[in-house]
Amino acid sequence: MAPVAVRSYRPSDHSSGRRLWGELTRQHSEMYGESDDDGGAGFEEYLTRLDLSGLWVADHADDGVIGMVGLIMRGRAGEVDPVVVTVTHRHKGVGRKLLQHVAAEAKKRNMASLTISPSSRNVDAIRSLHAAGYDVVSSIELTMDLDRHAHAWQQEGLQLHELPFRS
Repeated sequence: MAPVAVRSYRPSDHSSGRRLWGELTRQHSEMYGESDDDGGAGFEEYLTRLDLSGLWVADHADDGVIGMVGLIMRGRAGEVDPVVVTVTHRHKGVGRKLLQHVAAEAKKRNMASLTISPSSRNVDAIRSLHAAGYDVVSSIELTMDLDRHAHAWQQEGLQLHELPFRS
C-alpha cells in the first residue's frame, strides 16, 4: 500500500471532503433504509461550526484524500465527528491512523476525554473504535419510533442492563 499521511484540512480539499461526507451519509441512509443521502451538502454546514477545533485528512500518495476526521470542542472534552474512510481504503489501517492523530491533537489541547457516537448498527465501526481505545460507555441515546413503517429497525439489537433494544 502506498504511504498515507494525516495532515490538516486545506481549502483545496473541499471537494474530497464533500465526497467523503456524501459517502458517510449514504452509508447511514442504507443502514437504516432511509433516503436522507444529502450528496455531501451537510459538509458545508459542518465547516461553519463554531465549536470545530480541527479537521484532518488522510492523504494517500496515489489516490489523494481518502479519509477525514474532525474534532469538536465540548469544554475540556472533545467529540470525534466525523470519521470516514472511503470504501476502497477501509480495513487497511487508515481509520486507525486518523483516530490516533485526533487523539494526539486532543492531548495537545489538554482535553480530558474524547467521545464518538457511532451508529448502533455499524458493528464494524464499533469494533474498530473499541480496538482504538474507545471502551467506556459514557452516554446512551434512545429513540422512540413513532412511525414503525419508516425504519427497518433490527429486532435483535442489543441488551443494556438486561433490557432489550432494537437498533
